[in-house]
Amino acid sequence: MLTVKKIAKIIDHTILKPNATSLEITKACNECKKYGFGMIAINSAQVKFCKEQLKETGIHVGAAISFPLGQTTLETKLFETKNSIDNGCDEIDYVINIGELKNGNIKYVEKEMEAIVGLCHDRNIISKAILENCYLERNEIIELCKIALKIKPDFIKTSTGFGISGAKVEDVKLMKSIVKDEVGIKAAGGIRDLNTFLEMIDAGATRIGTTSSIKIIKEYQSSKGIQK
Repeated sequence: MLTVKKIAKIIDHTILKPNATSLEITKACNECKKYGFGMIAINSAQVKFCKEQLKETGIHVGAAISFPLGQTTLETKLFETKNSIDNGCDEIDYVINIGELKNGNIKYVEKEMEAIVGLCHDRNIISKAILENCYLERNEIIELCKIALKIKPDFIKTSTGFGISGAKVEDVKLMKSIVKDEVGIKAAGGIRDLNTFLEMIDAGATRIGTTSSIKIIKEYQSSKGIQK
């Protein structure tokens, strides 16, 4: 049964806009502490700052790698991943190379996932591969899920939230039907209310990325008659 605490732990409280100031990042960190969100999702430049803000809270700091396009070399992604880990991040969300996938270069995409996930696992860091489903055909989503079953990132993720569309229930269901319970699923992008949040959870998502975290919590409290 869901509770306010359980919902908060599922949420990656997100502030990835390029013009976010230190004051806004601090505010987001304070919101994580107030509501007990599981993770703050930020660009890699803010990792060290957020780690200091959230020290001794148990709240994870998550770095977005090659965000939002995924169009950097594997070597660049590995450097950014290692740099983020060295700066104190607890989780990595990296964007796959969609262009290579579209080129039919499945081996490259698999090699990329193996290298980044391997680095994360060697350092005991949670890894998430962002598929960016809005640009993918159904067969491409299936192919990526099969690669994930082989490589075992901790999560596969629907979207960056910066593409032409965000998470879709049917995509989460498709991903879940392939990876089962072997790989977690993170839904992100366009999840702005409690109903959408619950639809994604029912479809099989086990982590939600959203900028509407507080709104979702308050809607749940209201739906249950919880005074806060």
